[in-house]
Amino acid sequence: MTTLVRRAAALCALAASSVALAACGSTEPGEAPRPAPSAPSASAAAPSRPPTLAPGPAGLTPVFEHGPRAGGRTVALTFDADMTADQGPRAAAGERFDNPGLIATLRKLEVPATVFMTGRWAEEYPDAARSIGQDPRFEIANHSYSHYAFTDDCYGLPTVPEERMRSDVERAYAAFREAGVPDPMPYFRFPGGCYDKAALKALTAAGVTAVQWDVVSGDAFATDADAVARQVLDGVEPGSVVVMHCTRSAAPVTEEAVRTIVPELRKQGYRFVKVSELIGAANGRR
Repeated sequence: MTTLVRRAAALCALAASSVALAACGSTEPGEAPRPAPSAPSASAAAPSRPPTLAPGPAGLTPVFEHGPRAGGRTVALTFDADMTADQGPRAAAGERFDNPGLIATLRKLEVPATVFMTGRWAEEYPDAARSIGQDPRFEIANHSYSHYAFTDDCYGLPTVPEERMRSDVERAYAAFREAGVPDPMPYFRFPGGCYDKAALKALTAAGVTAVQWDVVSGDAFATDADAVARQVLDGVEPGSVVVMHCTRSAAPVTEEAVRTIVPELRKQGYRFVKVSELIGAANGRR
């Protein structure tokens, strides 16, 4: 119950302010959309396509929340790149929707991570998107183009009409290609974590696995890095997916929290992995 309360509180705080938290990168628009990519290029080092989950009942988009609880202490840190379609003026006025220090820290600590990036963020920071996407330590997944909600009444976020849900996802992949991101993953995270059966049905043809989480970091708008770190450390179990953010303006203590979380979890015997490894462990490579 405590975890559920924390999750609801963190998501409500995240979206109610209309600040779509932005993701990792350094410093500083698209083409016709196409279906979500599902395989690396033939020349890539990966021996096979990324693992995905089988479609759910009636062919609905499958939903993944965490990996196996048995078989080893693994944990995936994920970072949402939540820049919304209408936040260009704020970026132009100087608000930073990136956090190069966090990415540098993840690299220094040799921590693999999955970045769920919006297409709008990739347009704003193409060099950073490309740098993250080309680093084998990281993988980029889809967090929609607009960061508008895929259900009604999702913490005050604007809503994507059902008939435009798939194209919103595909537009994000187009923005990734425009930025030079190689082989983004066929994984999708719903803005605000909000979805229903209609949203899962709308995305079936996109060929993605929806990825949620089981640990909320509480880093959204937090000012106490120790409290963020403690919330993660208290919540992690083998196979956990931790949701975090990395923008200097709206999640200012995330990097500091990560510098506490990583060594402590390693001390407890945890190994950091990307979401693709957890999905592969849960369902085998597909």
